[in-house]
Amino acid sequence: MRARRAAMSPLARHLPRGMGNLLVGGFFIAVTAYGFVRGGHLDEFRRTYGEPQHAIASALGLGIKEITISGLVELTPTEVLGAAGISPKVSLALLDAAEVRRRLELVPLIKEASVRKLYPNELSINIVERKPKALWQRNGELFVVAGDGTVIDMLNDPRFASLPLVVGDQANLHSKDYIALREAAGALKSQIRAGILVAGHRWDLKLYNGMDIRLPEEGAVAALTRLAALERDEHILEKDILSVDLRMPDRLVMRLSEEAAAARAAQLTKKSTKPKGPEI
Repeated sequence: MRARRAAMSPLARHLPRGMGNLLVGGFFIAVTAYGFVRGGHLDEFRRTYGEPQHAIASALGLGIKEITISGLVELTPTEVLGAAGISPKVSLALLDAAEVRRRLELVPLIKEASVRKLYPNELSINIVERKPKALWQRNGELFVVAGDGTVIDMLNDPRFASLPLVVGDQANLHSKDYIALREAAGALKSQIRAGILVAGHRWDLKLYNGMDIRLPEEGAVAALTRLAALERDEHILEKDILSVDLRMPDRLVMRLSEEAAAARAAQLTKKSTKPKGPEI
């Protein structure tokens, strides 16, 4: 017995008191964890409780028990939480607030987001939504766009069906200019159905009666003022006209429909063949 104690004493002097018990306990924990994983129990645990580290943090009182979301206008709390990746299986302690903010700002309708963790178990989310400002028609599809031209979503909600409509390549990026032009149209505004961006720098207006109004690149507001005066004095928009070209400041060019053009030609022919009276 004496020789045995002498052989063990050098090792004992190098180990802290109680280390042996910890090593034995760690060994059994490792074996148990290995069996837990090999037996497929880890996947079942994740499905039920989430990732082990989150489950442990929640068990220690650092889960998420209260969530405050402010700034909602069009979005719902369920949509925000889904985009953020937040569920009852996520703990507050291990939540990456910067990553949650990044994920939220990937949502087209969300312009800005802020995320705060309030220990021990409260999460605060504030978002600033982009406001739908116009509809953009491209390749036969309609999209809801924000004031800066960002595409929010396809038009699936009838609430947005009455928004100003722009048509053409990159017309969404210029929708703010069209909306300002439309507001400057005064009494003509209610007759404008859509704005068509031409060559990326000027607008044609499509009216509800099918007439096209061609506006100049410069002085579009002044051209609309001229058109408003013509409509007030001569009711030009009620005539059988296909288009009105306002691109030249000193003249106005109108294109008649086939019927109106034929009637006009017949009238001119009749005038030219009418016999002249005796000269005095």
